[in-house]
Amino acid sequence: MGATGTEFDAEYGADQIQILEGLEAVRKRPGMYIGSTSARGLHHLVYEIVDNAVDEALAGYCDKILVSINKENSITVIDNGRGIPVGVNHKSGLPAVEVVFTILHAGGKFGGGGYKVSGGLHGVGASVVNALSQWLEVEIYNEGSIYKQRYERGKVVDKLRVVGECDPEKTGTRVTFLPDDEIFEETVFDFDTLKQRFREMAFLTKGLKICLRDEREEELREKTFHYEGGIKEFVSYLNRSRTPLYESIIYCEGMKDNVAVEVAMQHNDSYNDNTYGFVNNITTPEGGTHIVGFRNALTKTFNDYARKNKLLKDNEANLSGEDIREGLTAIISVKLEDPQFEGQTKQKLGNSEARGAVDNIVSTQLEIFLEQNPSVAKMIVDKSVMAQRAREAARKARDLTRRKSALEGMSLPGKLADCSDKDPKNCEIYIVEGDSAGGSAKTARDRSTQAILPLRGKILNVEKARLDKIYANAEIKAMITAFGTGIHDDFDISKLRYHKIIIMTDADVDGAHISTLLLTFLYRFMPDLIKGGHVYLAQPPLYKLEKNKREWYAYSDEELSEILTEVGRDGNNKIQRYKGLGEMDAEQLWDTTMAPEHRVLLRVTMDEETSSELDLTFTTLMGDKVEPRKEFIEENAKYVKNLDI
Repeated sequence: MGATGTEFDAEYGADQIQILEGLEAVRKRPGMYIGSTSARGLHHLVYEIVDNAVDEALAGYCDKILVSINKENSITVIDNGRGIPVGVNHKSGLPAVEVVFTILHAGGKFGGGGYKVSGGLHGVGASVVNALSQWLEVEIYNEGSIYKQRYERGKVVDKLRVVGECDPEKTGTRVTFLPDDEIFEETVFDFDTLKQRFREMAFLTKGLKICLRDEREEELREKTFHYEGGIKEFVSYLNRSRTPLYESIIYCEGMKDNVAVEVAMQHNDSYNDNTYGFVNNITTPEGGTHIVGFRNALTKTFNDYARKNKLLKDNEANLSGEDIREGLTAIISVKLEDPQFEGQTKQKLGNSEARGAVDNIVSTQLEIFLEQNPSVAKMIVDKSVMAQRAREAARKARDLTRRKSALEGMSLPGKLADCSDKDPKNCEIYIVEGDSAGGSAKTARDRSTQAILPLRGKILNVEKARLDKIYANAEIKAMITAFGTGIHDDFDISKLRYHKIIIMTDADVDGAHISTLLLTFLYRFMPDLIKGGHVYLAQPPLYKLEKNKREWYAYSDEELSEILTEVGRDGNNKIQRYKGLGEMDAEQLWDTTMAPEHRVLLRVTMDEETSSELDLTFTTLMGDKVEPRKEFIEENAKYVKNLDI
């Protein structure tokens, strides 16, 4: 939805900037304002400034944003919006721009008429970024003059002053800031993290052009995102590694109860439901009322259509929402004036009017689409009926597993070598490929706290299988039973038997493929294990160096080079390149890969704010289409430092 100028014609001047409270607490408790002082919080600073520019775009005044990562790791954000007001705010007696950057909860987003809708951290953005920066400079282009002000750690250094002239037609704001290394654990920006977020922002703001530049290396890295098709193009992008079931993208748009609703969707040949919700361009990983409204509309409209057109027989049960959403990619984007967020992490929309608005607009427009496109409607209903049958088969398999477990007293898989400690906090399970490596691991392990589950061959690729096939797979069943949590709708983290799940595969292409298959399964069916930080990748050494009866292990080419520099490069060096875990005896495996004091483990993490990109990565790597996979590998190979997700 591109907001038209007429909808947002409320005056935007110095007195629309309202003051709610002071800024003192931000530096003392930064986590309260930006979530954390880790890399995630660092990148949040950039989003806050960019969100302000996007709000100008939503209000119909800005169509270009340039974000630069500068050589010293500062950030510059330039937009061609109206420019932050430079007049005096009468409540404070200060220039409005100074109020925006130095007083918490000051902005044009608190009912003062400056903005109808906005993203950002409810208007705290600019002042929080300023408080957490070593320095920040703002330049405003307004009525032929360039205004400038500088701050250090949130405090004004220079008064707002005119520093030059510009074209009278030119308007906009330029903000440059350097994050404070006294606050942040890490102050190096990641190009790819910013790239993913800005791509999403551009999809959600039809017609807006966002350019990201990285000027830290000799070779300039640059990406521009601009989508005239908005969220319809977002759905095409997310479906590019899959085969769409039909060509058209179903699109619904409208305004009801002061909620602007935009929905785009398309089914593909996969078995996953990829539905993403956004409120004022901010992602809502925990869903909320807008998602509930969408799902209600989808389920009711498809069942009504299928009954009316005799695609479901009278004696057949209604399709469930889950059946209809099999293989669906959907974007639900709502924009409203006063979003209320719920949940522990404030990532769930609570406004009841959003549910009704989305339900009403999608029901009405989807019904028209289905009537006008009967062949597409039949394809979707047929796929849903197949999903319904598979779900019923999966339920029977699941019930059988449950009954067996109850009868056998939760019997564990035969090939599992369990540990004796029964406190999950102390316990870890190694998922090992092949019987030979499994044998070495069983001999090497600490029997009190380390369990070993050997898997035979490559597990099922869950990207290409329905639930019934997944429940029938022996290797997957062994993992489900060993972990104890159940999967999918039955998942219960409190029943987890091991707090560390460690994937240990060979350091070669086959090993990497098996790791990716296992991670795909965990991501699709037990994502809370990853979110909770329970999943790890073991890092076996790549090399063993022997010299003068001493041994060294190297986990990378760089480490081998460092060891060789230290011990000397001569004819006495005996270097062994490990191709697989099976080449190590139990003692070597323990010393290098399993002993807690020596081993290298990579924790697998996932950022819910960019979950659409994560979904796309798995589908690209594990799906049927070769071309997107080839493009992905070519684009990312030169930036890979390690293969942790």
